[in-house]
Amino acid sequence: MSIPSKVVIATRGSALALWQAHHVKARLEAVAPGIEVTLNIIKTSGDKILDVPLAKVGGKGLFVKEIEQALVDNEADLAVHSMKDVPAELAPGLTLCAVSTREVPWDALCARASVTVETLAQGAKVGTSSMRRQCQLLAKRPDLQIAMLRGNVPTRLKKLDDGEFEAIVLAAAGLHRLGLADRITQLLPLELSIPAVAQGVLAIEIRDGDTPVQDLIRKAIHDEPTYAKMLAERAFLAKMGGSCQTPLAAHAVDEAGGLKLIGMCGMPDGTRILKAEVSGVVSDAQKLGVALGEELLRQGAADILAATKL
Repeated sequence: MSIPSKVVIATRGSALALWQAHHVKARLEAVAPGIEVTLNIIKTSGDKILDVPLAKVGGKGLFVKEIEQALVDNEADLAVHSMKDVPAELAPGLTLCAVSTREVPWDALCARASVTVETLAQGAKVGTSSMRRQCQLLAKRPDLQIAMLRGNVPTRLKKLDDGEFEAIVLAAAGLHRLGLADRITQLLPLELSIPAVAQGVLAIEIRDGDTPVQDLIRKAIHDEPTYAKMLAERAFLAKMGGSCQTPLAAHAVDEAGGLKLIGMCGMPDGTRILKAEVSGVVSDAQKLGVALGEELLRQGAADILAATKL
């Protein structure tokens, strides 16, 4: 294997993004002693636009496009993303070459009191920036007031502590990675909140054909079982073709010699929510994602997709 002597990582500048980039940097240095690894910190549109819901300004892809441009412009050799932020279609000339072992995938309720979604006060104000979380929370508790919550993890927690919300919902993975797991009041079970596609997974993106960097990354961080689950979940997302205004979720779990994929499509207000699951062998991961999408479309998801794209 030809090992590059220097590698530049493109990353966002939030505390969580920097944790992720430094984690990958340490893994690279562990498998290639002497390699020089530096960070190119990029402020993305998603970091700059904080007063508008993501769904109205382009979705999670706003956290990715400037970082992808750094790869295209040879200003970085690899990018580290939260996989749930990566759009179904990548920029031309780029590829996802590796994924990490998955961190805790669940959504987490954070509150100032010891409460659960079920025991929150009637009409409690809950902060989230996710249509997916909003949909599933309102399906369970239609009385809740869901309010926009943007910003990095520490900023969101400060808004909770300052009394702007009774509770907020974040990805448990980010809280664990930042050493803030003690802020979790309740891990939301799969029955209540199906996670975002690839939630808890780090993705490494590189230029097509950069074999030395690809070989190094795959040796340092790649986890094949996680990759199969991610393929299934992202194939579902691609099949549904939903906009960022459509609540969609999919989560793959191991099942006796294969995979089970559970998915959801719903209206943002939680008044209609469709769920389905499919099972199959690991080698058919992408086919499972397509099959899950087809099942939800048979149930009527096309009407939801059309309504939420308006």
